[in-house]
Amino acid sequence: MPTFNPADLRVIAPELFLVCSTFAILLIDLFLKPTQRHVTHWLALLALVVAGALVWSGAPPMGEVAAAFDGMFLRDGMATLLKLFVLLTIALVFVYSRPYQRDRGLNIGEFYLLLLFAALGMMLLISAGNLVTVFLGLELMALSSFALVALNRDSPLSSEAAIKFFVLGALASGLLLYGMSMLYGATGTLDLAQIRAVSDFTAGSPHRTLLAFGLVFLIVGIAFEFGAAPFHMWLPDVYHGAPTSITLFISSASKLAAFGLAYRLLEGALGGLGADWTFMLALLATLSLAVGNVIAIAQSNLKRMLAYSTISHIGFALLGFVNGTQQGFAAALFYMICYALMSTVAFGIMMVLARVGFEAEEIDDFKGLNQRNPWYAGLMAIAMFSLAGVPPLWGFFAKLMVLKVAIDAGYLWLAIVAIIFAIVGLFYYLRVVKVMYFDAPADDTPLVAPADYPLRWVLSLNGLALLVMGMAWSPLMEWCTRAFAVAG
Repeated sequence: MPTFNPADLRVIAPELFLVCSTFAILLIDLFLKPTQRHVTHWLALLALVVAGALVWSGAPPMGEVAAAFDGMFLRDGMATLLKLFVLLTIALVFVYSRPYQRDRGLNIGEFYLLLLFAALGMMLLISAGNLVTVFLGLELMALSSFALVALNRDSPLSSEAAIKFFVLGALASGLLLYGMSMLYGATGTLDLAQIRAVSDFTAGSPHRTLLAFGLVFLIVGIAFEFGAAPFHMWLPDVYHGAPTSITLFISSASKLAAFGLAYRLLEGALGGLGADWTFMLALLATLSLAVGNVIAIAQSNLKRMLAYSTISHIGFALLGFVNGTQQGFAAALFYMICYALMSTVAFGIMMVLARVGFEAEEIDDFKGLNQRNPWYAGLMAIAMFSLAGVPPLWGFFAKLMVLKVAIDAGYLWLAIVAIIFAIVGLFYYLRVVKVMYFDAPADDTPLVAPADYPLRWVLSLNGLALLVMGMAWSPLMEWCTRAFAVAG
């Protein structure tokens, strides 16, 4: 049985601070008037900043692991890096969403509190060392996400998307839990490290069949969280139906958390079955690349187009997983971080253009944007070109890294498939750029920049970072590689 050690509190300090600050913000928000909601906004941002500082300051040396509660909670290089970017993307969601939420009457305390609880669930999931911790973190994140999608109660589209998300999410959680039960039945333990020890020596074992069945159910659950085809059915509807601020969250932070889930369960628990799950992921990658890029071409709604784009990008990220080595996981993590920050720019521009009664969700809504506001058109063009993988932007080098590790693992055919569908994907990204620069605007009046200065400056820096990181991506890639180093 797990035993309490006061030293464990230091290991879990960022999560303890985040949960305490979230409850404190909840109590403070009860006494605030609607006109004072900016207090909740800044307190929530402060909580994320302090939590990030605690993650950074308490990080163990690269290659070492700090464990708490008898191995149920782990802090290693991967957890540190992933948590920092999860907190960063949620902070970007707060900054970009403030005018959008305020204009629609959605700037309520629940928005900030649910996102903070989701952040807590993600951090627990990323540091999970036990199947119980995995499920606890996953459900805390999922339940918060379901409520966030339904935040706009006056929108039938949001309510429909939330119901679909909840039903399919509950089904995926059930399948994942069933797979976990099989792992427990085969190994007699919930500890991921002990499950890994058993899976390393299953050749000829009667437990191998049970572990293999459990692996299949885990892959289904992981694929759902990623939004990989053919388990992507929820993604376009949720992207389209949710408020754009929530779509931004689901497209960025939740995908980083899904990476943590996949790594902990596949490499952390079932590394001994690597030959089995790498082939399964190769098939999922192929389907995701095909479904995402082909169906995205037919979309006229930008949010649905970006949803299918997400599916294709998950296919690229899975190329890193099929390698199954430190270099492969590092390339996949590098890709997911890149995708999350590209996505924040695209949805951030959508929220800048939106106003009450006009959501800027259709591709045609961007007609002539360059004539109305060249700066925001330029930022959107950078995001589209980076998503398409055009050099010298960050997205190009992210794609290059995962293609390299896939070829190194002997999956040349998969790399060729990915390159073909990347060329196909150029069409729908370039269509957005063409509309912005070559089509006549429906409204000739100049687009006034939002009065929210943090939004304007942070969004500009976020967009320019895609260009800068295309020229200086190496330090982050080295950090990702060291994050998966093992102390020798």
